[in-house]
Amino acid sequence: MIKPSAGCMLFVAFCSFFTSCINSEKPAKPNVLLICVDDLRPELKSFGVDYIKSPNIDALVGRSVSFSRHYVNAPSCGPSRYTLLTGLYGPPSNNALFIRSEKIAGGTEEVAPSMPEWFRSKGYTTVSVGKVSHHPGGRGGEDWDDENIIEMPNAWDRHLMPVGEWQHPRGMMHGLANGEIRVKPADMDVFQAAEGDDRIYPDGLMMEEALSQLNSLAKDEEKPFFLAVGIIRPHLPFGAPKSYYEPYEHIDLPATPHPKKPEGKTTWHGSGEFMNYNRWGKDPNEDSLFAIAVRKHYAACVSYADTQVGKILDELKKTGADKNTIVVLWGDHGWHLGEHAIWGKHSLFEESLNSPLVIHYPGMENKGVQTKSMVATVDIFPTLCDLTGVEVPGFVQGESLVPIINQPEAPGHDAFGYFRNAKTIRTDSHRMILHNDGFAELYDHQSPEGETLNIAQSNPELVNRLSLVLNEKLK
Repeated sequence: MIKPSAGCMLFVAFCSFFTSCINSEKPAKPNVLLICVDDLRPELKSFGVDYIKSPNIDALVGRSVSFSRHYVNAPSCGPSRYTLLTGLYGPPSNNALFIRSEKIAGGTEEVAPSMPEWFRSKGYTTVSVGKVSHHPGGRGGEDWDDENIIEMPNAWDRHLMPVGEWQHPRGMMHGLANGEIRVKPADMDVFQAAEGDDRIYPDGLMMEEALSQLNSLAKDEEKPFFLAVGIIRPHLPFGAPKSYYEPYEHIDLPATPHPKKPEGKTTWHGSGEFMNYNRWGKDPNEDSLFAIAVRKHYAACVSYADTQVGKILDELKKTGADKNTIVVLWGDHGWHLGEHAIWGKHSLFEESLNSPLVIHYPGMENKGVQTKSMVATVDIFPTLCDLTGVEVPGFVQGESLVPIINQPEAPGHDAFGYFRNAKTIRTDSHRMILHNDGFAELYDHQSPEGETLNIAQSNPELVNRLSLVLNEKLK
C-alpha cells in the first residue's frame, strides 16, 4: 500500500474543509406556509372594502403582492381545492379529490402527484391542518374520520383536524358555538354571535393545532416544511364570537350592487345551501333588514378568520422561520351577498369566482403592490415550485406568477371555470358562460352593465371565438 505524503494529506483536509464551508453556506430551501380561507370573497379592507376590519391580512398584503383579479376554476370547495392541490383542472364535484384517490387505489391509470406529494418527494415535510382539501382532516366516511378512506394519498406526512367537543371533522365543518354540530340544516341558525373567546368556535381549536405544528416544523433544521392551514370561516353557518360582530352592529353598509335576479337563462340558483338553514322565516331577497344582518355576520366571520391568520403569522415570526418562508393566502372561491339575488356561491358570475390571492416571500422587491393582472388558482402550484427552486412538473396546467410578482404590470392570462352544466372564460374585458346545451351568456366588463346584460346575440363572432378557446382548454 502506498501511503499518502503529509502534503497530500494536508491538501485533502483543506479540500474537505472548503467543501464543508460551501455546503454550510448553501441557503436552505424556503419553507411554504399556505393559508386557505373558505368562502372568502375579496371582502377585505386591503381589497377595497373599507368597512371590513381585517388588520392581519391587510398587514400581510402590505408586504406582499396581491392579486385583485384572481379567479378560481370552480365556485365550490371541492373542485377549486382539487385544482389548487394538483395544478390541474378536474371534476366539477365536491368529491373531486376522492375520485382521484379511487383512481390511485385502482391502479388502472397513471395519476400525477399532487402539490404536497411533489414537495414531499423533493425533501419537504408536508403537514395539513384544518380544511385544506374538501374534508377537514382529509378522510372520508360518514363523519369524515375513516382512516381507510384517504382524500389525498401520499400527500401529507401529517393531515390533522382536531375536533374537540364537535365530535368529528364533519361536526367541525358546520359547527357553531360550544360544540353544536349540524344534523339538519333547518335546525341550525344561519348566523350566530355567541359570547366567548376564539375557542368556542371550531377555528379557534384548529388554529391551536396549527401553531403547535408550526413550532415543531420550525425546529427541524434538516428539512424545509410545507405547512397548509385551512380556516373554515366565513363558511356557513356564519358563526363567530360576539366580539367580532360588535364593531359591525351599528354601522351603515353600502348598497348591494345589481341585487335583482337576472333575466333569461343564467347560472342563477335559489341559494339552496343558505336557504336550508333556520332563517326565522325571513328571506334576504325580500327583507332588507335581514339582508343587512346576514352581511354583518359574514363580515364578523371575516374578522374572526383574519384573527386566525394573524395568529399563524405571528407565530411564524416568533419561531424565526419567517426569514425563509413563502406565505400564500388563498380564498377557495367567492360568495354572493345578494348580488344577482344569490346568497351563496355555485354560480359562474364574477362574485362566485373572484377571490383573494396574496403571495409574500422574504426579500421580495415589490411590497404592498396590488396587481390587476388576471391570474388563476391553477397557477399556484408552478409558482411555488418556481419560488422554492423545486422543479416545475411538466403536467401542471397553470403558469408561474413570478414574472407578474417581479413586474406587477405584466400581462396575465384568461381564466377558465366550470360548474355542473356550464363552463366559463374570463378575458381581460369579457366573461362568456357556455352552457352544455350550447346557450351562451356574454358580458362586457368595460360597460356599466357588466354581468347584468347578456350581449351574446349581438356578438356572434366573439362568442364563437371564445367558445373555441374555452372548449380547447377544458376538453
